Amino acid sequence: MSDQVRNPSRRWFLKAGVLAGTGLVVGLYFGLGGEQDKSIAEMWGNPAGTFIPNAWLRIDTNGQVTIRVNHSEMGQGISTALPMIVAEELCADWSLVKAEIAPAESAYKNPAFNSQMTAASTSVRTSWDILRKAGAAAREMLIQAAARIWQVKPAECRAENGAMYHDPSGRSLAYGDIVKQTSLFHEPKLVQLKDSKDFSTVGKDFHRLDVSDKIQGLAVFGIDVKLPGLLIAAVVHPPVWGGQPIRVDSETVRKMPGVRHVLEIENSIAVVADTYWQAQNAADALNIEWKNTDRPGWDTNVLRQRWSALAKESGKVILNTGDINKAMADAHRTLEAAYELPFQAHATPEPMNCTAHVQMDKCEIWAPTQNQDAAQETAARITGLPYKHVYVHTTYVGGGFGRRVVVDYVAEAVRISKAVNAPVKVIWTREQDMHNDFYRPATYNVLRAGLGADGRPTAWSHRIVGPDHMSHMIKELLPSMLPYRIPRGARNVVASLGGEIGSIMAPGKKISEGAAPLSYGIDNVVVDYVKDDPSVPVGFWRSVGHSHNAFVVECFMDEIAHASGRDPVALRLDLLKQNPRFQAIISLAAEKSDWGKQLPPGIYQGVAAHDFHDTLLCCVAEISVSDQGRIKVHRATMAVDCGTVINPKIVRAQISGGIAFGLTATLKGEITLRKGRVKQGNFDDFPLLRMDEMPRVDVHIMPSDQPPTGIGESAVPLIGPAVANAVFAATGKRIRKLPIYPSDLSGK
Repeated sequence: MSDQVRNPSRRWFLKAGVLAGTGLVVGLYFGLGGEQDKSIAEMWGNPAGTFIPNAWLRIDTNGQVTIRVNHSEMGQGISTALPMIVAEELCADWSLVKAEIAPAESAYKNPAFNSQMTAASTSVRTSWDILRKAGAAAREMLIQAAARIWQVKPAECRAENGAMYHDPSGRSLAYGDIVKQTSLFHEPKLVQLKDSKDFSTVGKDFHRLDVSDKIQGLAVFGIDVKLPGLLIAAVVHPPVWGGQPIRVDSETVRKMPGVRHVLEIENSIAVVADTYWQAQNAADALNIEWKNTDRPGWDTNVLRQRWSALAKESGKVILNTGDINKAMADAHRTLEAAYELPFQAHATPEPMNCTAHVQMDKCEIWAPTQNQDAAQETAARITGLPYKHVYVHTTYVGGGFGRRVVVDYVAEAVRISKAVNAPVKVIWTREQDMHNDFYRPATYNVLRAGLGADGRPTAWSHRIVGPDHMSHMIKELLPSMLPYRIPRGARNVVASLGGEIGSIMAPGKKISEGAAPLSYGIDNVVVDYVKDDPSVPVGFWRSVGHSHNAFVVECFMDEIAHASGRDPVALRLDLLKQNPRFQAIISLAAEKSDWGKQLPPGIYQGVAAHDFHDTLLCCVAEISVSDQGRIKVHRATMAVDCGTVINPKIVRAQISGGIAFGLTATLKGEITLRKGRVKQGNFDDFPLLRMDEMPRVDVHIMPSDQPPTGIGESAVPLIGPAVANAVFAATGKRIRKLPIYPSDLSGK
């Protein structure tokens, strides 16, 4: 570690985007991996004649403000929301603000994961303080510079809309004009953040910065990357996970037009050609004999039977309050129900792809990734290059949903480029994408409740059975999340240790998110977990454990309400007396949806509420059910408290998108297994919600001056249970398994 890192100067802290005394942490810049000891100018490419106060923003002499976004833009609007935070404190002219995706550098790590990774709706939540202080620091430096130019006191100067004003003399200077006199800048002794009542940018409906490029077709997604001499690779993966090629007959394929190489990488076969169709047609023509192609234990029906049996055994206790045995014994009445949720694919609109160029002294990667650190670490391990010689260029991402936290597709591109000594773009087909996913885990859940004489639940038991996604993710992510980057010789050892740690780590904490802790005020609660891992690759799927558990908890809460003769909204309000903030959200959703009032004939309502990482939501779904059992969702009313809202338009869009995503899993798709093979392959047998099936979405945002809590995934878990509960209101049939097929309701 350098002397600068051992004993960093106050100026160095400021350059890292962290002011002395703020506690925004030092570890965000040094000692945690990436390219260490770079100056801020080096991080920005040493641009001349610009003002670069810290790692987060640059102001040019024409007044252009470039704000670096350390999170991946996946359509969630983060390349607008984060610049808005900086622009607010900087008092910038929004018309002169542009966003730039940050490179893989230690300054840009997400403190939630100790890694430059976009996940768990943490982008705004973890950036709020950091970016406010970065913008405020730059503003104070501009104020001091203007005061020196005018020879006045800094207190007499004010910043507004990209300019500095001295009201007593009527003088003004645009930021660009101040920037020209860089010698006048000095770090501020203290920074004053704005009061929320003075916000002029945060909280407003601003158009997204990326819209123009996307409309004009100028936005570069991973699949759009072009380089001189670029070759295209198609990869043939084993038909069953863990399979290995025994024999490859490639003689005919090597003679096909445009084909340059046929090579084995890990357990797959890659065909490299001049164009995508040449590569893919050749890959389809390969004659490959595989080992390990029949896994009878990997079968959806087999797993369902096994998990049903395992649910009779006790599991690892995740949450235990009160005395569940006594409460159940004393209960006036008990209820029990079993719920099943399937494996789910991410089905990102843009299939997996990556471009890599491995050279003697460096490796460059262009990837639609959610995890820059993992991409950099993986490439460094494969090439043997130092981290500082691995450059990650993050493109726009055509849908992430958690799939692109893992960088298996990046590893393929790097290995192939290294082998053929040329830049290579790997592109997966939709079928490869569907068959080689890191799926949302399937789970089997048994719930029991004890009710008092008044119908109020006094005991709650929830047993979860299934694989634990964190055991798989630790193996994939550990090397890039260690406090210090790994010496070259130890990289493969640490990577292999990830698998060992993943297999023995205490399971259940993440798979039980949304179930433990339980939001409702029930005195006696037990949540336990029976881990059964059939070795199906599982990972993060939008809203992760909450995606199962909100469905299970909220549907069972509806069963309790019906059994006790209570209104579902009233019961929830009663059980949340200790949480008035949550009560307010449920009341708001009930009011805006006209809950309990007369509905048009054939329309029925269902309600669900959930706490997603401190973002509180309540959804009321309005549905109808045809004689053929087809569900039509007419309206979804969502109330949300996500703390301070940066851009309400983005919040509304994210909730609408989350509802579309959640409805697809509720009504359409599932991943099923047959002897180790995924049966689904494309959107014909894994259908997505169509435009004419999308309900009207009404979003009501609770005003708040608390820090942001995150919005990107929060709506996904709510729509499923709200719809299922509405189906019960319409048909009297309980939905305990997803997706809901018409045959489940029609009896046909």
